[in-house]
Amino acid sequence: MAAELAELLGIACAVLDSAAPRFVEGIGAPSAVEKGRNDFATELDLELERTISQRLSERTGIPVHGEEFGGPQLTSGTAWVLDPIDGTFNYSAGSPMCGMLLSLVRDGVPVIGLTWLPILGQRYAAVDGGPLLLNGTPLPSLAPAKLATAMIGFGSFNIDGAGRIPGIFRFNLLGALSRLSGRQRMYGSTGIDLAYTASGILGGAVVFGHHPWDNAAGVALVRAAGGVVTDLLGQPWTIESGSVLAAAPGVHEELLELIADTADRVRGEAEQY
Repeated sequence: MAAELAELLGIACAVLDSAAPRFVEGIGAPSAVEKGRNDFATELDLELERTISQRLSERTGIPVHGEEFGGPQLTSGTAWVLDPIDGTFNYSAGSPMCGMLLSLVRDGVPVIGLTWLPILGQRYAAVDGGPLLLNGTPLPSLAPAKLATAMIGFGSFNIDGAGRIPGIFRFNLLGALSRLSGRQRMYGSTGIDLAYTASGILGGAVVFGHHPWDNAAGVALVRAAGGVVTDLLGQPWTIESGSVLAAAPGVHEELLELIADTADRVRGEAEQY
């Protein structure tokens, strides 16, 4: 099992390395396909997904589920999960805070994770059981930490948003978090939030999105590094979870308590109207 995962990781690394020059060349690409409110794809998204998917399928015989073109269901069986450009707004604007995300999922569990940040020259990778690798070098496991001294990655939001996790809750949570730690970071890339949590740059990450192509690779990295991963309610994270809360030991517990307190307060305020 371990040898097989190591072999598949090596193939995945080579495939992403081969796509990285094109990723770098295309930064600043304008939107080409509107996917909904505040969401779009560039032509590079489509091109890279086709190219990477084809190479992975040819070399491993494993199907690919991509953000742009879909693929096999992920709760059973084995599949690669690909986001060819994470942080699309950043990428289109020319910001270096963007990357390629790839994971191997078996029966809904990410057993390989890769987060490639070509503009920054950073390549995060891990298989189930660790260690976390940065540019091929193992990193130490995450040590217990405190929220007061940690930077926290925080998902973006519209305060008037009324989706699965309303904007007003996100706003209130950010405010509550600022009272305990004045070091929030909003990178605009779930992949970066989770990779930086895994490597210890961030003490934790609050992810409001639920898409497996955004979350699975980073979840694999954080787990491999010895971090704690649940959803925002504290339930074990699965491929069908609606959110991610990932953090170093200690920080995760503090964040979970803060989220629960904020949810109670928001409900209490709503009952006044």
